[in-house]
Amino acid sequence: MTEYIQFLRNYVGHQPVQMCGSSVILENQRGEVLMQLRTDNHCWGTPGGAVELGESTEEAAKRELQEETGLVAEELELFGVFSGEGQHYTYPNGDEVHIVEIAYLCRKYHGSLNPQESEVADLQFFSPDKLPNPISPQQAETIARYLEMRKKREDGVVCRETQT
Repeated sequence: MTEYIQFLRNYVGHQPVQMCGSSVILENQRGEVLMQLRTDNHCWGTPGGAVELGESTEEAAKRELQEETGLVAEELELFGVFSGEGQHYTYPNGDEVHIVEIAYLCRKYHGSLNPQESEVADLQFFSPDKLPNPISPQQAETIARYLEMRKKREDGVVCRETQT
């Protein structure tokens, strides 16, 4: 938990708060996706977490990736912004959040897998058509959109501007 979120929790307890988070969908050279098994809810998701005060979402994504996996992102590409009821989540400890998640794709990185023991029970690369279950509820929409994007890419669907 970030210092800022802890500060808020001291005042509001478990009441809902709005939280900005960043996550990283990391693909290896074989097109497999890095997934982590979370220690808090025992679900699979992508590396990520809360943005600190004054930190950019890209800085947070890189920081969280390195903290949770040991990998260092060389380049990030904005994948999408996710918010709304699908991002409402109650943590196992009772803390309630409405997350605005900024997700990034990463295909260029270096380092060795080294799971952060306090938050990550397991790290593995998976083929997109064989992702593990259960997926962490607050990342279900992000993962679903990623899989849609992959399918379109594999099917050769390309968006083109139309001229009038």
